[in-house]
Amino acid sequence: MAVPAIPPIRLGLIGTGLAVEKLHWPALRTLADRYVVTAFTDASAEQSRRFAGYSGTDPARATADRAALLARDDVDAVLISVPIPHLYEVARDALAAGKDVLCEKPAGVDAEQAAAFLALAAGHPGRTFVVGENYFYRDDLRYARALVDSGAIGRPHLMAWRHAGRVVPREGGFSGTPWRHRPQYRGGVHLDFGVHHIAQIRLLCGDIARVHGAVQTANSTIDAPSDLALNLVFTGGAIGNYTASYPEIPVPPEPNEMRLYGTEGVLVLAGSEPECRVTLSGADATARTTVFRGSDNGYRAELVDFADAVQFGVAPVGSVAQSVANTMVVQRALDSAERAAVLALDPVPGAGPVPLWRPRGSAGLFDGLPGQRISSSASFAA
Repeated sequence: MAVPAIPPIRLGLIGTGLAVEKLHWPALRTLADRYVVTAFTDASAEQSRRFAGYSGTDPARATADRAALLARDDVDAVLISVPIPHLYEVARDALAAGKDVLCEKPAGVDAEQAAAFLALAAGHPGRTFVVGENYFYRDDLRYARALVDSGAIGRPHLMAWRHAGRVVPREGGFSGTPWRHRPQYRGGVHLDFGVHHIAQIRLLCGDIARVHGAVQTANSTIDAPSDLALNLVFTGGAIGNYTASYPEIPVPPEPNEMRLYGTEGVLVLAGSEPECRVTLSGADATARTTVFRGSDNGYRAELVDFADAVQFGVAPVGSVAQSVANTMVVQRALDSAERAAVLALDPVPGAGPVPLWRPRGSAGLFDGLPGQRISSSASFAA
């Protein structure tokens, strides 16, 4: 006798702006067996119409506001994509309405609200509550983490990463969003975008014990520090440096590579979404590079993990606690910069080391997932 198919999750979208258009919808449309959008709302009626147009969703599914959407019986879960200062209140209302929640990052505008996110999750143990972090699900990063776990580079002892890129308001892009120019959240771009980098660091290097940060302001188009230099000590004993700069003037092309040095080898993570590269160099002066294409920066896998949590009770990798742990690294870095002191990071309850996500029921990293993976080897011996 055939096992009945599990019906797709009836999903409501609260906010249909750039994050939905450019990030979430391209992934959602490939997961028609897991999700069906039954309602959507946006503070901008024009944006709602735009979403209905490009997605093909029935315009009649638009609701006047989030209260109307949350009152609907045909909404099981919500995807929240609203400006950062409003994430907490919308997530609170959705959980109170009995909905499962996938909320955009970060978990809180500051340390106080990060703690409130943790309390909110603890107060709704029967609901799936995820604060999204697509970097936990990226194919290249999961592959690199598996190499670290396998001992491919021996004991990691040093991480080095410098990321620099111009940030000025650009119409139609994320940097053009008005609430990002004068952010009502502590840290500006280092919280909004920087938590992705912190997620990558924690995924590959483990949790952070101490931070020593310094900031500079060199971008008149954003009301927040443009530069962050951060020295890190990891709980596993490794040390590292992370430098992020977002100036308003054009900068020469930057490699923006993360390097993780171990006693037996080195990992280099480079490239961007269209083509990410992971290079493993060994003590014998050989290097194996794996190129990843078409993996959408992890958004599809993140939605799969959320669906597995809702439908099958799987513990999601992108928990609220993990997102709070990312947020708190940024907040303590800013504290450190203000105090000119090395500061300890308290463990976040329920977080711990980031789990390595694999497709449910699979022992492999990529089973059933889209994307190309191409490997080649070379020698860098003199």
